[in-house]
Amino acid sequence: MSHDEKTVVAGREGGAGVIRLNRPKALNALDLGMIRAMREALDGFLDDPSVAVVLLEGTGERAFCAGGDIRAVIASGRAGDGIAEAFWREEYELLSRLAHAPKPVVALADGIVMGGGAGLVMHLRHRVATERVRFAMPEVGIGFLPDVGATYVLPRLAGAFGRYLALTGEAVDAGDALAAGLFDWRVPSNRLSELRRQLTELMPGATHEAVDALIRCEADEIGAPLLAHHGAAIAEAFRQTDVAEIERVLGEMDGDPVHGSFARRTLETLRGRSPWSMAVTNALLAEGEASETLEACLVREFRAACFCLEMDDFYEGVRAAVIDKDRNPKWPSARPDWRQPALDATLADRPGRADPVFGY
Repeated sequence: MSHDEKTVVAGREGGAGVIRLNRPKALNALDLGMIRAMREALDGFLDDPSVAVVLLEGTGERAFCAGGDIRAVIASGRAGDGIAEAFWREEYELLSRLAHAPKPVVALADGIVMGGGAGLVMHLRHRVATERVRFAMPEVGIGFLPDVGATYVLPRLAGAFGRYLALTGEAVDAGDALAAGLFDWRVPSNRLSELRRQLTELMPGATHEAVDALIRCEADEIGAPLLAHHGAAIAEAFRQTDVAEIERVLGEMDGDPVHGSFARRTLETLRGRSPWSMAVTNALLAEGEASETLEACLVREFRAACFCLEMDDFYEGVRAAVIDKDRNPKWPSARPDWRQPALDATLADRPGRADPVFGY
């Protein structure tokens, strides 16, 4: 991408304000500059009475957004320059603004929707997925934690599916994400441009119901293969609130003719994740389930994310997944003498560090 190409393209198309992530070679991964550009565009569209609807989309067919630019976060953590903390703070403030937007905001998700990309979608009133969507919160695989408000959304999914997604980091297809309640509509990719055209023709003052009516006309049904085949096993195992109990239940399914192989694969996946990340994630999910607001979860996630910059698991996980790509992390938190820091220490306020500020 040349230096004069924008990584966020924002502009008016008819009655719509369009915000397009424009970093396709990096799967539209987010950095601090993109977060700031999105916030500026969003605020402008929400304050403009001639804008009926805001559309969020990504350039290319491979990804809506594959998350945050993890290399930039790691570099900032090593340098101690505060950019990583600013990225998370401003990202979470943007998500709160999206969640409380006073006019319809529509996510048109095509391709990969992971991490920070999931955050841009999860809290909206109108969430559209094509059949090419692959949804995941894969953070426990890199020594991090599901953030971007995931600890508010995931505990509220039926059948313990949110805990499954958070603790395994596994990707699911559009049908399962839709059935779980992470999207509202499935629109075939070959109908997305027509839906987009109709949305740009909306007049100021368009209601949520009017937006839904347009989407409904282009939407169709899609199956949920994972939930259809193994939803019962997921519910039985992941309704347990202790990771060791989840592993025990999965182990007891080993000989089951329907769920046995799935349970073995899932157990192997869990044992390959960062022990620290899983413990903190599980605790944050419990806190999130009891929280009344998204913003309370975002503050906890911000503090926990900042704490990750002090954890060797984070750097080792990114090394294995992103830098060396050997997919073989040696988790420091798996040492026999390791003791998990208490959640209150992980979430403690730090002098000189400002929490996200929400005004919507």
